[in-house]
Amino acid sequence: SGTMGYALALAARRRGAAVTLVSGPTALPAPPGVQFVPVVTALEMRDAVLARLEKATVVIKAAAVADYRPAVRQAAKIKKSAGPLNLALERNPDILAEIARRKGSRIVVGFAMESEDLLENARAKLMGKGADFIVANDLTQTGAGFGTDTNIVRILDWEGGDERLPLLGKLEVAGVILDRVKQIRGTGRIRDGR
Repeated sequence: SGTMGYALALAARRRGAAVTLVSGPTALPAPPGVQFVPVVTALEMRDAVLARLEKATVVIKAAAVADYRPAVRQAAKIKKSAGPLNLALERNPDILAEIARRKGSRIVVGFAMESEDLLENARAKLMGKGADFIVANDLTQTGAGFGTDTNIVRILDWEGGDERLPLLGKLEVAGVILDRVKQIRGTGRIRDGR
């Protein structure tokens, strides 16, 4: 739905940040005062993010980008036939990992939306992707995940920290995430790029 990413953009703008929001399709209006970059596909998102990476000091990747896309794109509707339909998929680029490889002195934040083994999967993503911290949420919990104005998250950092937040509004969650970014900037404890 984009609600968490938009809440982050709005909260950062309210704090005085120059914000660029690269967004996939959503019904949400662009937050006021941000540079809004609409995209449709994962490849477009990757290109838009990387084109703006040089000027960024903080990158927060809240979008739930599909891991796979159809290997062949059809120009017209695929008509129903008597036999089965086989759909070949290919991997989408891993935008978070690519950003982390080019991290430099940027703070990079990722999200891990999971339906099982939240802590293990989120920690593996954190360590494998090279982010400074990961915001993890369990999609099976009531009030967390897509299509709600609330979220229940855990913030895991590369030094082993694990902060559990209660059910909060997504704008409140955005404030906690931005407070963590501010803390990292203040201490200079930024994870080395990969």
